[in-house]
Amino acid sequence: MKGGINKMKELLTKEQAREIARSSNFDAELMADKLVAYYKDVLQEALEAEMDDELGYSKYDWKNKDNTNSRNGHSKKTVSSRFGKMDLKIPRDIEGTFNPVTVKTHERIVNPSIDDRIISMYAKGMSTRDINSQMREIYGIDVSADMISRITDKVIPLAKEWQNRPLQEIYPLLFLDGIVFDVRQDGQLIKKTAYVVYAINLEGMKEILGIWIGEAESAKFWMNVICDLQTRGVKDIFIASVDGLNGFEEAICSVFPKTEIQRCIVHQIRTSTKFVSYKDRKKFCRDMKEIYNSPNEESGLAALDKFEEIWGKQYPYAIKSWRNNWKNISTFFKYPQEIRKIIYTTNHIENFNRAIRKVTKTKSSFPTEESLLKLLYLIVMDKTEKWTMPIHNWSLIINQLGIYFQERLTNYLMK
Repeated sequence: MKGGINKMKELLTKEQAREIARSSNFDAELMADKLVAYYKDVLQEALEAEMDDELGYSKYDWKNKDNTNSRNGHSKKTVSSRFGKMDLKIPRDIEGTFNPVTVKTHERIVNPSIDDRIISMYAKGMSTRDINSQMREIYGIDVSADMISRITDKVIPLAKEWQNRPLQEIYPLLFLDGIVFDVRQDGQLIKKTAYVVYAINLEGMKEILGIWIGEAESAKFWMNVICDLQTRGVKDIFIASVDGLNGFEEAICSVFPKTEIQRCIVHQIRTSTKFVSYKDRKKFCRDMKEIYNSPNEESGLAALDKFEEIWGKQYPYAIKSWRNNWKNISTFFKYPQEIRKIIYTTNHIENFNRAIRKVTKTKSSFPTEESLLKLLYLIVMDKTEKWTMPIHNWSLIINQLGIYFQERLTNYLMK
């Protein structure tokens, strides 16, 4: 097939093309029709050549036939290409083993760039209607929802390979957060959460380690996630910043017992203000700010005591939440400002999840869990392509982390 396409390019030299264009009887539409006809002939010949290779002999060359298989006519197939739609005659064999490469079985598009364009538009969150509109405008072809699904399904093996790829041994910083989606299961819409594991590696590069889908948070669920990371090569995580995920601390401490947990301050604030009346909220938040803006843990506890004196009787739940979670809230106090800014919120991963929501807002639900993973994988590939530089100030941050985690980092670097 490649030879045929090259032959098309050689039909006219640039000089010949210019000469034709200058002629008074030049008909662009007729020329386009001829190109379509020629491209169709090239595809047809390529299909016949593939059948020759499959059978081991060419048509009518009975003397060289040495197997029981033979031709069995043709089937009509309408395909789309960059030149528009065309009808082809697909050769058939008696044994039904022929699977052509030129026009693959079940595929209706013969131009790979069209598939790539559809996948790219799908990854950006375009609806099937919008994709069809774009394809009709650009290529003059219609693509159905089923065709878009079949084309985008090509990435599923790549998504599985990506989800199981080897990882680095050490990740200094890890962030976890989840997004809820409606997924159809057994004829019903079920709320499922896609948990994104986002990390910063030793080079300061952002990386999505994987996406796991579950119906409920639990130590068992998180154990599966953490063990998966371990199986793929992770041996140490310095600090994990999370939003208070149920069962996560228990799970990670059983696999990576030295990992420090930082509860996201933003999520803690949201939890604290959940039941605070609107008229009190502004002053409540201003007083609460004194806790996490303190220079050290001792000052933070003093600010919490003062905060309790002011608001404890009116909003005891908020105070209780700070007290119960203080162990993981206060982790950031021991670190310099540069590290604090990164770990005490899950802003890094929330920014990424915001991009996911922007793309998926056109999807009210997903027919299967696999279809959800497919789109999330495409979004990851699209967004992370731009992650080509380390995060800001990484050289200073990694040196500071090297002081706090010197032994663990040195053991790795000395290998």
